[in-house]
Amino acid sequence: MKSDRPFPVWRVALLLTVLSSIAWLGSANVRILIGNDLLLPGTLEFDQYLPPDAEREIYRLLSIASIVMIVAYLVTLVSSIVFLATSPFRLKDHPWLLMSAILLYLFVPVEIFTIVLDVRMIYDEFFTTADNAVFRELFLARVGALAGAPLVAMLCYYTIIVLAIFQPFRRKGDLKA
Repeated sequence: MKSDRPFPVWRVALLLTVLSSIAWLGSANVRILIGNDLLLPGTLEFDQYLPPDAEREIYRLLSIASIVMIVAYLVTLVSSIVFLATSPFRLKDHPWLLMSAILLYLFVPVEIFTIVLDVRMIYDEFFTTADNAVFRELFLARVGALAGAPLVAMLCYYTIIVLAIFQPFRRKGDLKA
């Protein structure tokens, strides 16, 4: 049985948003775990007993994770815009979707700032022969970026997941969509 209706674009955009956000948030968590090996627990001081080759390998892994994170974030951003523009869900009728969109787009400037730092690290890793001091400076700039705004952004992104699951403020008569 062939349908005459074309497959809705918003469904593809939603699928891309979900898959790319999983890759984006997953790679962000991987970056946090990898970067944690450079610092002494509970401080922003580097571990002095870490061999230089091991430190360099950590920066290489951070750069690779950053590539995944940047690409996935950009796909998430674009596909979420397409989803909101083409979906039948009206933000007025779905306040949880409106709150999720606000939380996502509110931190775009923060993400762009940190992406610039990540791109510099990627460039230094793969296209220059920079030493560990350059990477340490970039790493500390990334960790201390905007007085912790990236951490607040990460917490908001996890709040979006909770909002999407529980859909608060949803109207009782609107159980179809």
